[in-house]
Amino acid sequence: MKEKIIALMEEVLQLPSGTVSESTRMEDLEEWDSLAHVMLIGELETRLSISIPLDEAVEITSVQEIFEKAGLK
Repeated sequence: MKEKIIALMEEVLQLPSGTVSESTRMEDLEEWDSLAHVMLIGELETRLSISIPLDEAVEITSVQEIFEKAGLK
């Protein structure tokens, strides 16, 4: 599932494969802005059935936090 999340992030952010890793933070990628963040959260729910409450979604700043909110460690 982690690989699927990373691949989806690279697709939504229009980044080459291998750009995003588990340690990637929002500040590391200029493409990961507030609009892209909203699109990413929506795609996680639509395509991967990962539902993150809005109040928690706005606080996410890293790939690791997405994994944690998705129930992955």
